[in-house]
Amino acid sequence: MKLLIGSNNHHKIGEFSQIFADLPVEITFLEKEGITLDPEETGRTFEENAILKAKAFAEVSGLVTLADDSGLEVDALNGEPGVYSARYGGKAKDDHAGRNRLVLAKLADLNLQDAARTARFRCVIAIASPSGEVQLAEGAVEGVIAHQAMGDGGFGYDPIFYLPEFGKTLAQLPAETKNKISHRGRAARAAVPLLLNWNSRSD
Repeated sequence: MKLLIGSNNHHKIGEFSQIFADLPVEITFLEKEGITLDPEETGRTFEENAILKAKAFAEVSGLVTLADDSGLEVDALNGEPGVYSARYGGKAKDDHAGRNRLVLAKLADLNLQDAARTARFRCVIAIASPSGEVQLAEGAVEGVIAHQAMGDGGFGYDPIFYLPEFGKTLAQLPAETKNKISHRGRAARAAVPLLLNWNSRSD
């Protein structure tokens, strides 16, 4: 089975490719397929956005497509940035440092104890067929927001997402470790049985 990863984010593509490397599927990407479609993420939840993207790319490509929507939920900020994680504060998608500074500034204004800086990364994966069938998988990882960015690995909010059990942020962990415990890694592993079942139906 040929599986299209419905994302232009090279970090996500790399993570999914690594996690699905041993599956009996051929991984392909939007750029490789010449697809320039960029669906507007109008959903109010991670689930809605993941489904919207997966169905749109499956329809235009004619391929089984996997797409995800994910983000950071900070409890003290009432779940922000949530579904707006990629453009939080009106910042450009590639302004990761700017969004991290914004989260840190908002929490600094609240003058919270460390125990109240709880947050989680959530990821919802949607797998869609060209006919419109959709299946979902989800993963999450709990942590706290650090007081400053630390680490050069990962992307997005990884440098400020601190994992007490490791004593490090996600950006300080080796890629192999991150893929095992991250929200996207957990969602991807939850999607493996769905992909294997889909693959068996395509034989």
